[in-house]
Amino acid sequence: MSYDIDDIDIQSLREDLIDYFQSAMFNVSPVALIDLTEVENATDEQVLRIAIKNNFDIGNYIDRYTR
Repeated sequence: MSYDIDDIDIQSLREDLIDYFQSAMFNVSPVALIDLTEVENATDEQVLRIAIKNNFDIGNYIDRYTR
């Protein structure tokens, strides 16, 4: 599925990914620190790709008021 990056609340998505990887880091694997750092330094497009790769529902981040 293709998404228009301008319609997605990337900041909220980034924050949720950070929470997700922080939780994984402390509860499951210290290796998640690498993923956390990647999210913190990622471009908007990279954040979207990381979220899709980790099965986030992008529909929850679509800003319905952009148009």
